[in-house]
Amino acid sequence: MTSRDLRAGCAPRAASIRDALIVIDRSATSVCLLVDEEDRLFGLVTDGDLRRALLRGVGLDAPALEHATTSPHVVESGTSRAAVLDLMSALRISAVPEVDADGVLVGLHTLSDVVGADALPNVAVIMAGGRGTRLGELTKNTPKPLMTVAGRTILEWIVLGLVGDGIRDIYVSVNYLAEQIEEHLRDGSRLGCTVRYLREDPERPLGTAGSLTLLRQERPDLDHPVLVMNGDLMVQFDAAKLLDVHQRSHAVLTVATRSYQHEVPFGVVESEDGRVSGIVEKPTLNFDINAAVYAVEPRALEWLPEGRASTMPGLVETCLERDEVVTAWPIRSDWIDVGTPEDLARAKGHL
Repeated sequence: MTSRDLRAGCAPRAASIRDALIVIDRSATSVCLLVDEEDRLFGLVTDGDLRRALLRGVGLDAPALEHATTSPHVVESGTSRAAVLDLMSALRISAVPEVDADGVLVGLHTLSDVVGADALPNVAVIMAGGRGTRLGELTKNTPKPLMTVAGRTILEWIVLGLVGDGIRDIYVSVNYLAEQIEEHLRDGSRLGCTVRYLREDPERPLGTAGSLTLLRQERPDLDHPVLVMNGDLMVQFDAAKLLDVHQRSHAVLTVATRSYQHEVPFGVVESEDGRVSGIVEKPTLNFDINAAVYAVEPRALEWLPEGRASTMPGLVETCLERDEVVTAWPIRSDWIDVGTPEDLARAKGHL
């Protein structure tokens, strides 16, 4: 919610029921936030609170604060969308104020905001069929995307991020322990979306891109870019922005990238024709690495081989060989590829 929208949802703590009703009508939310001169939150009154007061015969000029919740449930500034949704679901409420350390109101989360704004027409595919062998015993009986981080599975974090950015139509590619993933996500309705499954043959894994041939069969009518990402990523990114940049670039495929730095643990000798020109002690090298998040035009799916394994980097190479435009889009936020026990521990400690 923008600062202007937030201001429209507020009234002075001395506001009357009439004033609060005007705020609720003006802001098109179900709540009015009562604040003091320094924007500290003093109460939250809902349209239901006011309706019940009026039915009891309370006049429109009565103080709204008398019918408000003066210690409403709030979240700290910067709380993740998933955590807000958890709170709303647990308490069965549709609005949660956001305050800073001094109790000053800085935002208002409503259910429609958390679940997402306008729905996008794009389909997302989450690749969740891998065995996760690098996690050893951790994935012996549990697929890697169902590893838990901060009270949620990795897969739920991914789905909630996509839903919050407006993607409601999600396919999950499954293979190893597929039934666990399907049982966990079901149809996606509890997360605000529709989830369907691309089921690989367990005897013939299709790789990171091969399951997109199943999407091609399932949805031959696709006419918007498809967002594709691995199912083992802890990452925050704006899916809507990625898709917008992709379309404006007229690319057939856009690769999300992440900056990666590597410090060489030795002095590097610079030389030419055997003559030393300098020594750089333990230099840091910078690379843009593949973040395993992509926007793909539907026509590119036709270039994937049918019935055998293929990879997303391989699809990128195919696009380049066909002289198609492939672009890069940098992800600036935190990014963890949960591939090893150390990565999983880092993800758990980060959130």
